[in-house]
Amino acid sequence: MNTLMTPSSMTLRYSIPSLTTSQFHNIKKFNRLIVNNNYAQINSTRNYTVNLRSRISAMASSTQAPQQSASSGDATVDVFQVIKDHQEKAARLPPIEEVKTVLSYGIRGVLSTFSQKHDGYPSGSMVDFACDASGFPILAVSSLAVHTKDLLANPKCSLLVAKDPNDRTDLIITVHGDAVPVPREETDVIRTAYLARHPDAFWVDFGDFQFMRIEPKVVRFVSGVATALLGSGEFTREEFAAAKADPISQFSKPVTSHMNKDHSDETKLMVQHSTSVPVDFADMLDLDSLGFNVKAGYQGRNFKLRIPFPRRAEDRKDVKTLIVEMLQAAKSSINESN
Repeated sequence: MNTLMTPSSMTLRYSIPSLTTSQFHNIKKFNRLIVNNNYAQINSTRNYTVNLRSRISAMASSTQAPQQSASSGDATVDVFQVIKDHQEKAARLPPIEEVKTVLSYGIRGVLSTFSQKHDGYPSGSMVDFACDASGFPILAVSSLAVHTKDLLANPKCSLLVAKDPNDRTDLIITVHGDAVPVPREETDVIRTAYLARHPDAFWVDFGDFQFMRIEPKVVRFVSGVATALLGSGEFTREEFAAAKADPISQFSKPVTSHMNKDHSDETKLMVQHSTSVPVDFADMLDLDSLGFNVKAGYQGRNFKLRIPFPRRAEDRKDVKTLIVEMLQAAKSSINESN
């Protein structure tokens, strides 16, 4: 019975016949999870039953004092449920803080306006943006652009920003509001904020350019599209303005770049220790005060996982301290199991 079967139920399971308690826990510890697809697609993934007799035999033969097999009965490990349980318990920013953070450090989105040329139809444009002190999106627009003409005729618009444009299951934010010209007295401050996000945007000083601010009416978010983890909601202008962007996220790029370049094996160990997923690789995607997100791979398939810090990070130096602590814990666990 070594064939891969696909019953109609919705949960990935291992069927483990005739195990002793010791063998069962060893298998859970060392080969608990086989990730068949992107974690975010748990709800749409079919069930697969995998016979592990060969793994049991290999483990028993490598053990100096093999345990006696149980006489009867099956032990079933719901592996996707283990993953789901870990991810549900992993510390995350509150939705409004994550939305505020993604927008605050975002640089590009899709602007939708009411078309003047094609009356009654929406018009979409890919635009760069930055955020002001309140987290409201700032655009640098040319008078020659179609979307600028649309906005001057009708300021109602929306700006869609995807945390990961290549993954529709990740966070997607839509700001609905009115685009209004930035007052002259604020131009210098807004220009500084915009150039901080787009340092090569020398064209903002051209005569046909001006800054416009999208004054939000409502900020909506959705995540986990087509998965069991679907989350959505919306915030008023006042709620969004009062929220704070996560202060640690500003260090995300340098920290993750360093880890991926010089410490990829260490990241993999931390992910394996935290989740028990025997990943083949793990690349850091981003981080915040409460943890980091990784893109991991196993058996040729990629998925995302949230890895929580043991506690909240206070500053950039503390991020390093926490990563060292997590790595030491992972290595200690390996030493204890050997």
